[in-house]
Amino acid sequence: MNGDERPDPDRLLRQVQQDEARARRGRLKIFFGASAGVGKTYAMLASARAAQAQGTALVVGLVETHGRAETQAMARDLPRLPLERVPYRDRTLQEFDIDAALAWAREQADPLVLLDELAHSNAAGSRHPKRWQDVEELLAAGVDVWSTMNVQHLESLNDIVSGITGIRVWETVPDRLFDEADEVVVVDLPPDELLQRLKAGKVYIPQQAERAAANFFRKGNLLALRELALRRTADRVDDEMQAWRRRSSVQAVWPNREALLACVGTGDRGEKVVRACARLAAQLDVPWHAVHVETPAVHRLPPGRREQTLRVLKLAQELGASVATPSAPEAAHALVRYAREHNLARLVIGRTTRRWPWQRSASDRIADLAEDLDVVQVALPAAIRDGAAPGSAPARTLPGEFPWRGYAAAIAACGVTALLATPLLGLLELTNIVMIFLLAVVGVGWFYGRGPAVVAAFLGVGLFDFFFVPPRLSFAVSDVQYLVTFAVMLVVALAIGQLTAVLKVQAEAATQREHRMRGLYEMSRDLSAALLPGQVAEIGARFLATEFKARSTLLTADEDDRLAALPGGNAAVDDAVAQWAFDRGVAAGFGTDTLAASACLVLPLKAPMRLRGVLAVQLADRATLGPDQRRLLDTCASLLAISLERIHYIDVAQKSTVQIESERLRNSLLSAIPHDLRTPLAALVGLVDTLAMTAPPLPPTQAEITGAIRESALRMNAMVGNLLDMARLEAGAVPMRREWQPLEEVVGSALAACAPALQGRPVRVTLADDLPLLHLDAVLFERVLVNLLENAAKYTPPGSAVELSASASSSSVALVLDDHGPGLPPGREEALFDKFERGSKESATPGVGLGLAISRAIVQAHGGTIRGENRSGLSGIDGARFTIELPRGTPPADDGSAAATDSV
Repeated sequence: MNGDERPDPDRLLRQVQQDEARARRGRLKIFFGASAGVGKTYAMLASARAAQAQGTALVVGLVETHGRAETQAMARDLPRLPLERVPYRDRTLQEFDIDAALAWAREQADPLVLLDELAHSNAAGSRHPKRWQDVEELLAAGVDVWSTMNVQHLESLNDIVSGITGIRVWETVPDRLFDEADEVVVVDLPPDELLQRLKAGKVYIPQQAERAAANFFRKGNLLALRELALRRTADRVDDEMQAWRRRSSVQAVWPNREALLACVGTGDRGEKVVRACARLAAQLDVPWHAVHVETPAVHRLPPGRREQTLRVLKLAQELGASVATPSAPEAAHALVRYAREHNLARLVIGRTTRRWPWQRSASDRIADLAEDLDVVQVALPAAIRDGAAPGSAPARTLPGEFPWRGYAAAIAACGVTALLATPLLGLLELTNIVMIFLLAVVGVGWFYGRGPAVVAAFLGVGLFDFFFVPPRLSFAVSDVQYLVTFAVMLVVALAIGQLTAVLKVQAEAATQREHRMRGLYEMSRDLSAALLPGQVAEIGARFLATEFKARSTLLTADEDDRLAALPGGNAAVDDAVAQWAFDRGVAAGFGTDTLAASACLVLPLKAPMRLRGVLAVQLADRATLGPDQRRLLDTCASLLAISLERIHYIDVAQKSTVQIESERLRNSLLSAIPHDLRTPLAALVGLVDTLAMTAPPLPPTQAEITGAIRESALRMNAMVGNLLDMARLEAGAVPMRREWQPLEEVVGSALAACAPALQGRPVRVTLADDLPLLHLDAVLFERVLVNLLENAAKYTPPGSAVELSASASSSSVALVLDDHGPGLPPGREEALFDKFERGSKESATPGVGLGLAISRAIVQAHGGTIRGENRSGLSGIDGARFTIELPRGTPPADDGSAAATDSV
């Protein structure tokens, strides 16, 4: 076997590891369709019946029949797991019970669970928010799973489907899960037949069917979805076929799917081939690749010619090609190997002319190596046709590009070798002197390449004949056998020179790859130990300076997506370019098609959760990056982004730990202190009341002091009551007695309780006439209104109005309280509902910041929401507004006296 065709040991190791992991996991089978109603669930149940008949242990975890008689009949006799009852607001939902499935699976040899609708969102309170996450847990436990899904639920196609149908689907499944499935069964149905099923009521009930036919189930939509489903499945099958070819080391090309390979050479002819291949790929609507082989001849090209090749490869990438630059001694072998590895049956190459009768063109050499490949030749103008193979050096060189130094060195090396060997003529045999000349050829080939080595070979044979073979100092020979010696010496010298040049190129390429991998390893090792963003920037700058001789600056984004440069950066960053790249998540600046005049190449730092900033790289002398260098730069940016995200979440975890500990201490304080304070406060109020009732009455001054003491004690007692209520609410120890109540009565009770506090402030109440009965705890909800009204009294000037209004919608009742005070601190409207948060840290207004926290806890216990905001007036903020929304319900048919007791 040719050394270039041996299997990659790393790939074989990964394959073994993947096979071992797959053996430990369950198998996932997906029944995949273009839309609802094509028969996915029916097909899954039919397959399940067949598997059950063959002795497979299976159970129905959850199947959605949607009232379809055929599906219900198919599922009737299959064993089922009990569903888990999940309380959600005022009702109970039934969801898949993953614990019951795992317990059942542990008792079976090869368990199989049927779980319909892979994209389903579980009810709040379930173990996983998505059903596909339940499936992953089952697979990890070694349980086989069969499930169903539609094409619109694939994450990568979600926006395309919404653009076609005009309907956004919010329940999605990651493409990773679909691609990693062990088997995908396409359940297909022609659009006309599906519409007929819809009209017959076999998909939805008649009312839903009419709406579906007018919106989602239009024939054009169904045709487009069907094509998407079939194409996506074809892509998956193609990936499976490629993986099988790699595992089986299949060398032959299978033309099962059209794809093109553009063979990019040097000079202008490479651009001609790239543009021709791009046009052909667009006409055939097929993917294509562009490959430039780095042969030893390419490494000897002047920098200007290499820059031109890099620009051609960049053009190919912009035109949609997958670009690669493998290194090889000969271009034809490398192109054939790449075509076989990627199953590319058609090669596009520039037509070349023969300069010598014995010379073979690149297409001829490819045809000799692979008769199963189609070769398409692109006509090249005579001005750029040079007859060289793709990826090799052009046959003609431009003025000033002739590598004269190498040839001069070859001549000098042969002359020096002859001079050094002359004194040794009497000491060494001629065969040993031949070895000295061959050593000179090796040195020339190593340092200067193939061309100078060929010159050294011919010149070495001539000098050996002239100076050392008798008769000396002439090219005549005394023995015909020396002619054989000369021929062998020449052939060996040519072979050694060629092999030396090739090995040097391969060694240099291997050294470069090893250097890059070592640099990436050291960078990733250092990044794993970084704890500050500044350390990440320093590590990235050191790597870029070493690998690219480039200056760099790392810019990170804050919570408002504003970029700020980290210390230590030395690149000339254009803030506008950096912000543009960050906002759009694409590269910009030098070397791209966007803002190319910028001095820096700006790369977005894409982490798994979000963009973390941008990396600005200023290359020395504005050098053009090759495909491998660009991939290395992208890898560097990805590592930096992941490190920044890791540091961010470390900081979040530390803050959360501190917050949890603070919350624990605060709750302990809430539970302990109020009980110790309430007893002395009660005694203090009792003593003050006793003093007030003594006879004779207290003098006016003492009576005023006594009244102030009593008022302060009562205010302190109210604060202690709030502390106790907050502690009970968090412990879930506050009983709720919910009854169907008219909102008008609760509002009236709250206004009566706050009458002393609201004295001097007009209260305007506007309640809609169509307010329904609400299912609430009147005492607790009155406490909410009292807290809001007392806040309005505390923070508004005397004489300002307080407005209370309520209105009803089809699903909720909204209660709005407006005041005309200073309003809420801008930007802290939501924070005010936290415990011990107040509008001003230093305020003469009494309170500890628990009223709004208690109010939110009570409202949420009723299934509602509460929010605060500022009201806008002509001169800016015109007071605060608090809005409470409670869900509507349907009162029972009896007299409404039934009560439900729960805990908050």
